[in-house]
Amino acid sequence: MKIINTNDSNFKDDFTEILGRGKVDIKGVSGIVQAIIDEIIEDGDSALCNHVKKFDKWLPEGVEELFINVADMEEAYNNLEPKLRVSLHLAYDRIEKYHQKQLPKSWLDFEENGTMLGQKVTPVDRAGLYIPGGKAAYPSSLLMNAIPALVAGVKEIVVCTPTPNNEPNELLLAACHLCGVKTVIKVGGASAIAMMAYGTRSLKKVDVITGPGNIFVATAKKLVFGEVNIDMIAGPSEIGILADESAKANYLAIDLLSQAEHDEMASSIMITTDGALAVATSDEVERYLSVLSRNEIARKSIDERGCIIVAQNMDEAIELMNEIAPEHLEVMTKNPFELLPKIKHAGAIFLGENTPEPIGDYVAGPNHTLPTGGTAKFYSPLNVENFMKKSSIISFSKKAIEEIGEECSILADTEGLTAHAESVRIRLR
Repeated sequence: MKIINTNDSNFKDDFTEILGRGKVDIKGVSGIVQAIIDEIIEDGDSALCNHVKKFDKWLPEGVEELFINVADMEEAYNNLEPKLRVSLHLAYDRIEKYHQKQLPKSWLDFEENGTMLGQKVTPVDRAGLYIPGGKAAYPSSLLMNAIPALVAGVKEIVVCTPTPNNEPNELLLAACHLCGVKTVIKVGGASAIAMMAYGTRSLKKVDVITGPGNIFVATAKKLVFGEVNIDMIAGPSEIGILADESAKANYLAIDLLSQAEHDEMASSIMITTDGALAVATSDEVERYLSVLSRNEIARKSIDERGCIIVAQNMDEAIELMNEIAPEHLEVMTKNPFELLPKIKHAGAIFLGENTPEPIGDYVAGPNHTLPTGGTAKFYSPLNVENFMKKSSIISFSKKAIEEIGEECSILADTEGLTAHAESVRIRLR
């Protein structure tokens, strides 16, 4: 695994390359994606079936075949091994409990003059969840997307997932049953995003689309934003680790590989103050790579997008990590809580050697749909509010408008909006 030092003469160039890890060629595929979207808008269900034939290598006899039967989801759940069912329920309960704490509240504030101001929080009517299903299927992503929507109070949830060769993932279907999802559609990629965003004869459009996906999915979400709301534009998975001399090299190595095995484009970046630990961790990475089930994927990720940086001190290490703003950040130091106030940018922060990133992927409770590629500087994890919207509430009494109405009219006059000004003054006369 590549090791670089902040004192190296070419460190600035190397670090600039790391900061650019999240750049994806959306411009390069936007024409292809827009054409797919346009076909769905124009030809609807017919285009969907053609896209499934082209991309997933099977031809539905009709659009009805794209919809998974609710009974099949229940059967998949009933066929779960007992230990797996217990694990799914544990994850569900912890995710639900965490997200319940995120619920925003409606509120009203009354002033003595009869003014009433407030905020009304309402769930969206329909949510569309995109769950990947290419190189691997992710039932955990279904839980992480569906449960916040359920907690928010969304009444209709639509799930789209690709099913290559018309072979749905049984565990995903079981997770859908557990979450009470009734509509699951065997469509993936940009086609699924377009179907949910614009609707077809067989599916009413949704209000918000959430969930991760490849570059075509990310580009489609960007292109339909405004027609519907979206959670974020997410790229390949990534992990950052801050480590001092107290960290265990084997822990660090396997945690770095826990992201590398996701995708060849995944990034695994460690910053440490201990040069010897950097070498030991690199050696451990090589040892583990030989036994991983997805070693070819992990190898390419580590070789092309993995890096260990040796910093001069922990303050420098934190400063660099804040610039990287990783999706997942593990703090593997002697006193991790002391560093927390200095950490500004990360999708999720894992504190201490007994808190590996995978615990957050499955059962900790916080959402694992996180901002990538440095967007943790301005994006938050998927949360309940992604499935809700706020309305302002305003009510003025006669006394209240008399107190500040003239100032309102003056501002309207200044902007040349005479009807605005008169709308208030007519109530003052």
